[in-house]
Amino acid sequence: MKKILLPASSLALFALALPAVAFSPAGNDVAYTVNDEAFQGYFVSAGEEAQGSVLIIHDWDGLDDYERQRADMLASEGYDVFAVDLFGEGNRPQEVDDKRAATNRLYEDRERMRTLTLAGLAQAREQGAIEQTVIMGYCFGGAVALEIARSGEAEGIAAYTSFHGGLTTPAGQAYSSDTAPIFIAHGGADTAVSLDDVAILAEELETAGVTYEVGIYSGAPHAFSVFGSDAYHERADQRSWEAFNAWLEEML
Repeated sequence: MKKILLPASSLALFALALPAVAFSPAGNDVAYTVNDEAFQGYFVSAGEEAQGSVLIIHDWDGLDDYERQRADMLASEGYDVFAVDLFGEGNRPQEVDDKRAATNRLYEDRERMRTLTLAGLAQAREQGAIEQTVIMGYCFGGAVALEIARSGEAEGIAAYTSFHGGLTTPAGQAYSSDTAPIFIAHGGADTAVSLDDVAILAEELETAGVTYEVGIYSGAPHAFSVFGSDAYHERADQRSWEAFNAWLEEML
């Protein structure tokens, strides 16, 4: 879907309904390799004011200006941010079939999914990001964030967050009691990921003794936070972004 982008600033949250103008990234694209494969992430630092870091995992479009803008918005709030690339440099699918193929490759190879995410985390720290990190993702990226949460493989993680992401736990996986806290932002009108899925996840986390919070936003469909898209829901985006920033302040 087409993404209409706005300038990143501390006021961006309150300007989402204004006409879009050209987006000028505040950070830098970062080329890196994982097992001889080329990837391109994006890093922006809050500098000396940084109070923690955020790892952003992209949706099924791949890393593009949507994630860059969200990264810049978070940097303006005082966080070092690295947006990881899980598809590979230059692979930014435009057609639905190509997006589905890119995500399915990782859903069907969870080890690769985790390896590439952890490589992005390592790259963030190489760029100078503060070690204490919140891992968050959008749609597909939300499912990846929860995959990392269940694996327990990442170090220095303060919390996890999923925005309108996949919530189903694969067979053979489970959350452990020492999983870092989890925040779920979900649209009440999401037909791709149901409220039943939310309830099942909450029950799993409750049983495991994991600290969690769930924000459900009435009338909001799947992908409700994507600026300029048919799915964009301003109230849900603003409320969930406010909640996420409060979550970051608490966790970091």
